[in-house]
Amino acid sequence: MMPTESPLETLNEAEPEHAERELLACCAARRWADELIVHRPYHDVATLEQVSDRVFAKLDWADIEQALAAHPRIGERVTGESREASWSRDEQSEARGDLELQEELRAANAEYERRFGHLFVINATGRSAEEILAALRARLGNDPSTERETVREELRQIANLRLRKLVGA
Repeated sequence: MMPTESPLETLNEAEPEHAERELLACCAARRWADELIVHRPYHDVATLEQVSDRVFAKLDWADIEQALAAHPRIGERVTGESREASWSRDEQSEARGDLELQEELRAANAEYERRFGHLFVINATGRSAEEILAALRARLGNDPSTERETVREELRQIANLRLRKLVGA
């Protein structure tokens, strides 16, 4: 019996088009995915994450907006059967609150989008709806430049979390 290939080996050996589809499920910024493909092979998950971190640091705002476009609004029910939808449901599983809290999240999301012109994103894994709402309200006090860097960091964390899921780490 032949040993089976690890998910990391599968990513390393995948045709570029297939690898890109897999990586875009982790982060929808095409430049990020393409850079990760170019730097293959990865010997371990830590190296994959280090490359991801370096690429994230170099993404311009248009790349970040491309990544944001694939994220659901925090606190809203995520629909669909895609891997991204499934991961978003898992990541936001603690973010469900009662109807009053859901309404507060909707209102804060709308205020955030008016203020910054883009979707609020946060690494919601393990965070309660109350914690997310508190973070959202606190970030409303950020200046646009600070908030853009916060968004970049949150997307980086989400991408690395999803990379670990992708390669079975």
